[in-house]
Amino acid sequence: MTLERLARTDVVTVGVDAPIDEIVETMRTHNVGSVVVVDGESPRGIVTDRDLVLYAMDGEASLTARNVMAEDLFTVDVDSDVFTVISEMDERKVRRVPVLENGRLVGIVTLDDFVGLLAAELEKLAAIIEAESPRQ
Repeated sequence: MTLERLARTDVVTVGVDAPIDEIVETMRTHNVGSVVVVDGESPRGIVTDRDLVLYAMDGEASLTARNVMAEDLFTVDVDSDVFTVISEMDERKVRRVPVLENGRLVGIVTLDDFVGLLAAELEKLAAIIEAESPRQ
């Protein structure tokens, strides 16, 4: 299975010069724990709710996305294999991954998405086992 079917296409983004208060409001409005930072259509980084808390603790209200984003952005292609992506997420210790097609942001996939996929697949397996088990 590739990410094309799994990735969420409603990616919440902010520009690289978005101020912290705008990022917070964007995350609150869209009820998300992260935003992908873009420069035009190109992803440049990611800001998570954890990043905001850590910078807020420093009292730096004048910062922008450029100042707080994780710049070593791990992205994957829309045709990437799910298990390869999970393995790479584990290795890099990340929970969210922007999905690209021809270098353009087209989605995002999160650890929660993979857990949901696993739960659905386990439910299907359980149904098969139940159907195959003799009743006593």
